[in-house]
Amino acid sequence: MKKTLIQPVKGTRDFYPEQMALRSWLYNTLRAVSEQFGYQEYEGPILEPMALYAAKSSDELAKEQAFVLTDRGGDELALRPELTPTLARMVAQRQRQLTLPLRWWSFGPFWRYEQPQKGRTREFFQWNIDMVGTDSLLADAEIVAIAAEFFRRAGLAPSEVKIQVNNRRLMNAQLQQLGVSDEMAPVVFRAIDKLEKMRLADWEAYAAEVGLANSQIAALGQMLGKRDLWRESEELVLFFDALRDLGAGDYVEFDPSIVRGLDYYTGIVFEARDRQEKGRAILGGGRYDNLVADVGGDPLTGVGCAMGDVVIGLVLEKYGKLPQVRVSPTQVLVTLFDAALLPNARKLAGELRQAGLKAELYPEPAKLNKQLKYADQNGIPFAVIVGPDEAAAGQVALRDMRAKEQRTVPGTELLAIIRQAVAREI
Repeated sequence: MKKTLIQPVKGTRDFYPEQMALRSWLYNTLRAVSEQFGYQEYEGPILEPMALYAAKSSDELAKEQAFVLTDRGGDELALRPELTPTLARMVAQRQRQLTLPLRWWSFGPFWRYEQPQKGRTREFFQWNIDMVGTDSLLADAEIVAIAAEFFRRAGLAPSEVKIQVNNRRLMNAQLQQLGVSDEMAPVVFRAIDKLEKMRLADWEAYAAEVGLANSQIAALGQMLGKRDLWRESEELVLFFDALRDLGAGDYVEFDPSIVRGLDYYTGIVFEARDRQEKGRAILGGGRYDNLVADVGGDPLTGVGCAMGDVVIGLVLEKYGKLPQVRVSPTQVLVTLFDAALLPNARKLAGELRQAGLKAELYPEPAKLNKQLKYADQNGIPFAVIVGPDEAAAGQVALRDMRAKEQRTVPGTELLAIIRQAVAREI
């Protein structure tokens, strides 16, 4: 009877070495960009009290998208769907000991109970980067400039991706002019956030359903079409000036429909998108003024953004910007000619590793062609061959797998020669 092959959990991904190499490249690139601006890496727990999200995130995120479980003590927990509430809790716990402003970043796994589809999985990895403890607009501009710098490093040009910016304080003032109460504003923000995801007729019906009058819906539509509305916000005027000075202005533009769906945003908000498509945002973030106080700390403002690995991977693939990454870290394969020469091969592999090289020893005697094929298929750039003749003469054969060239060198000179060859490969 044929056994049933157990499948992975719906919405999760297997990271074989090829995919893991790309994820590692993304992590290393994000680390380099974050550290370029002076940000420190941190991490929080995978599990958090459900109450943390129920109080601080949108109802949709907390009630519909969180993976919720109950522990043996009866407490309700959630696999983290985002990191900003965790950041706020961590800051509140050590608020008196921390030196402000904080510049923190993280990259780790998250879970949301969504319908898996292109660009959306239930388990994903996310970059989070925040500055906490200053209300300076330079902080908002810096976070957006960091996002732009990542796009540059990844090879994505301003003609391919854009960062759309708005200001919730500006939008609150506009909603007040339309007769929308402060209590109603969060509902309207969520409606605006759905605008691009729905057909216009469906969106207008939805807006009426949440309580907007027909005249308000029409006026709201007109307001969302004003691309120079940012000039009415002193904050946005200063923000765009700062971005130009930071060298990121070519990626950024104003869009009044960008409001972000989470309730804790209070000021500047932004999203990055592929210029050619209306799909999911590549990254998003904004200013939050109340989050730390909401979890029990003293009032403290912050600004940050997050980017998942799934959408950015699709965008990089679309524009041909995925890097060519080596799956194997091995720099040198030490081949094994026969069992009699096993001690020589083991000793040579050990010497290479002690010299700081990443060396792999083929685990059993095999035909040389098979071992070289193994090196070639794994992208190992060099192979060392020690046969009986070489061993007797104190020599080794060094094969360049890419150039398909081989030369015999004195064993005493091997380390220096390999170091030089590996340095040219880097």
